[in-house]
Amino acid sequence: MKKAFLQLHMAVFLAGFTGILGKEIHLGAELLVWYRLAISAGTMWILFYFTKKLKRLPLKDIMKLFGIGFVAALHWVTFYASIKESNVSVALVCFSSVGFFTALLEPVMLRVPIKWIEVLLGLLVMVGIYVIFQFDPRYKTGIILGITCAVLLAFVMILLREYVKRINPETILTYQLSGGVISLTLLLPLYWQFFPAGRLLPSLPEWGWLLVLSWVCSVWAFQLTTNSLKKLTAFTVNLTFNLEPVYGIIMAFLFYHENEVVGKWFFVGAALIAASLVIHFVLLLAKERMNKKNANSLS
Repeated sequence: MKKAFLQLHMAVFLAGFTGILGKEIHLGAELLVWYRLAISAGTMWILFYFTKKLKRLPLKDIMKLFGIGFVAALHWVTFYASIKESNVSVALVCFSSVGFFTALLEPVMLRVPIKWIEVLLGLLVMVGIYVIFQFDPRYKTGIILGITCAVLLAFVMILLREYVKRINPETILTYQLSGGVISLTLLLPLYWQFFPAGRLLPSLPEWGWLLVLSWVCSVWAFQLTTNSLKKLTAFTVNLTFNLEPVYGIIMAFLFYHENEVVGKWFFVGAALIAASLVIHFVLLLAKERMNKKNANSLS
């Protein structure tokens, strides 16, 4: 159990580290994501094929997962564009609003009851983002891109729920990343008509960072997460991943001293967002304990 917890927190730490790497790689956001997805998808096809973890899927499922991969690719492009237009901390603060948009979109898309407590906590996150937006206009474009990134991720998370119940995660992620690569490949020439790329090839140090981003922060982090799920519940994994923006912001403060760049209103807004995460954390723990108590009483 202890090993599973360590694996899970390592995976969350690596997920938070992706923002730092996005700062180190000076390619355009669209090319950064294309290289990351291409390397990760290629690696997963080889790794999961030889370990016999890839399952054959009907064409209908493949096409749907490709479509979800396209939305996920746009999510990553807007995430890294947010970093480049503002900084890592602002992008991750906006990223934390994904729970709010999931709570709003899920009832509409899946026809389930609205979880009002999640909506209210999400509103607290949005108030925190508004405080930063209102009093620190330097990051206006970065905040808009960061919120767009969160909306797109909410769509991805909701759309994937149909598949996680019947398809193993290795197959889902491999097809999803492949769909992202294919869709970006088709879209990039059109995108460059309006926003010409500065350069197409990474420098030698950037190749190194791209390999770290793809092999360590994507493929290995995914393996760590799936291994931890063998010992831990999905509830514990989802709860722990709330720490991803926290780890990322701490690293941004340590590596880039962004705490000296952002204004005081960033910390006011971030405090409101942190409060919502803490409340959500406590409520989820209470709900889990209640479920266990009810299960014990029935048995």
